[in-house]
Amino acid sequence: MDNVTLIVPCYNEQENIPEFYRQVKGIKIPDCRISCLFVDDGSHDNTKSLLQELSSQDESISYISFSRNFGKEAAMLAGLDYAEGDAVVIMDADLQHPMDKLPEMVEYWRQGYDDVCGRRVDRADESWVKRNFTNLFYYFYQKVSRYPLQRNVGDFRLLDKRCVAAIRLMRETNRYTKGIYTWIGYNKKEFPYEVLPRFAGTSTWSFMALLKLALEGITSFSTVPLKIASVLGLGVSVLALCYMIYIFITVLLYGDPVAGYPTIMVTLLLLGGIQLLSLGIIGEYLGKIFGESKDRPLYLVDEYNGEKFIYRPVSVCRERAGTAVRKE
Repeated sequence: MDNVTLIVPCYNEQENIPEFYRQVKGIKIPDCRISCLFVDDGSHDNTKSLLQELSSQDESISYISFSRNFGKEAAMLAGLDYAEGDAVVIMDADLQHPMDKLPEMVEYWRQGYDDVCGRRVDRADESWVKRNFTNLFYYFYQKVSRYPLQRNVGDFRLLDKRCVAAIRLMRETNRYTKGIYTWIGYNKKEFPYEVLPRFAGTSTWSFMALLKLALEGITSFSTVPLKIASVLGLGVSVLALCYMIYIFITVLLYGDPVAGYPTIMVTLLLLGGIQLLSLGIIGEYLGKIFGESKDRPLYLVDEYNGEKFIYRPVSVCRERAGTAVRKE
C-alpha cells in the first residue's frame, strides 16, 4: 500500500476547504492511501477552525498552523518537513489544480519517475500584461541561469520521498522553490493540465508580489546581474576615457571653448543612472547575504494537530526548521 500525502498551503481559504476535502474523499486510487496535510499560513478567517474540525473527525487529515503569515514558500517547506509517506503532492487549496489528475500522477510515479509535475497548457485566464511578463521572465531566466527552469511548470507536482529529503536540506532564507525543483535534479516527468477557475475567493498574488518572486528567482540562481553591473561600469569607463581623449585633442587643436550645458547634463545623468543601477543590483545580493547570516527559522509552528508548540534552539544543520516540544 502506497502512502501519498497532499500538502495544501492555506491562507484565508475557509470557503474552499470543505469542497477541497469533499473532492479528496472522492478520489480512489488502487493500493494507495491518500492523506492531507494542510498548512495554515497565518489565516485571519476561520481556516484554522475548519482544519481543527476536520482533523478531529478524520485521522487522514493533519494540519500545521503558523504563528503568523510567513508566505507560501515557507508553507510548502513546512509541509515537506512534516509530511510522511512514500510521496507527496503539492496542491493549492483554491481547487485550481484538477483533483482528477492524481491517479495519473501516481501512475507515473509508480513507473519510476521521482518528480511528476504539471505543465500549464493555457494562460487564457491571465491578463495580457501578466502573460507577457511571464514569457519575458522565462526568456531572461534561461539566458542568465545555469539551471534551465521548466516552462509553465509550477508547484502542482508529485515528489518522491527522495526529492523531499533533498529539498529539506536546502534551508536558505530567500527561497525560490521552482528553481530548487530544477536544482535537485532526479527523474522528472511533465504532464499537461488546464488550470481550473477558483472555487471561491480571490487570489492574493498581486503583480508586485509576482515581480518580487521573479527577482528572487533570478538572483537566487544566477550571478549574471552582478556581471552585468561590472560590464556596464567597464563600458562607461571606456566611453569616458574616449571622451576625455576627444576633449583633450579638441582643446589642443581649437582652444578651450565653454562646455555645453546639455552635454554635461546628459553625461552626469548617464553616469548617475548606471551607478544607481549597479548599486541596486549589488544591494539585492547583499540583502540576501544579510538575511542568510541571521539564520532565523524559516517559519514558526504555533499548533500541530491541536497541540501547542514551544521551540528550543537547534543547530544550523537540521532536518526540520526547528525542534519543538509540546506544551504540557
